[in-house]
Amino acid sequence: MGVKTNKRTAYAGDAPNEEQWTAIVGNDAAYNDSFRYAVMTTGIFCRPSCRSRAPKRDNVRIFAGSEAALDAGYRPCKRCRPTDRKLPDAEWVGQMTAYIDRCYYEPITLDRLAELYRGSPYHLHRIFKRIAGVTPVEYVQRTRIARAIELLGTTSMPMAEIADAVGFGSVPYFITVFKQRTGTTPSEFRRLGRRPVYEEVSE
Repeated sequence: MGVKTNKRTAYAGDAPNEEQWTAIVGNDAAYNDSFRYAVMTTGIFCRPSCRSRAPKRDNVRIFAGSEAALDAGYRPCKRCRPTDRKLPDAEWVGQMTAYIDRCYYEPITLDRLAELYRGSPYHLHRIFKRIAGVTPVEYVQRTRIARAIELLGTTSMPMAEIADAVGFGSVPYFITVFKQRTGTTPSEFRRLGRRPVYEEVSE
């Protein structure tokens, strides 16, 4: 699961039953006082009425209320504010960077992040850059290149396999971005054993 639990044993939530799942899919506000639902892949939880595209059912866990979801390590949705408190921008961006760090090899676009983290693409882009110092796309690229550098230095994987493993759609695009970020091609980097010359993604 993509969330961190507290040191004490926390209730992990249940899979949604048919009634709960129908409420989530239908954004039914009548169930807002009945439960909260969390999404394991993003680490956030919402009210049933949250106006967002329904996640995959297998990734959903049900909690009686916000405190139980918080205890399990989930964080409140920026859009529907299931705790009735505004989520600080830094925490919101932290949710996204944690997701990128964990799922960098998947297709990640600004629209996809906006869909997952309940915000408009424009607002998300502006807040992310202010907090992280780079745009979401730049953060994704830097994370992928950092992983590619690790694979180049520690494995004999072919370039095509590395490009695929770190989330680039094609080898030419991987080579282009890698050279932009490091000043050398992946093959030259591996052959010369060079250290990266760009600013690495912070932990």
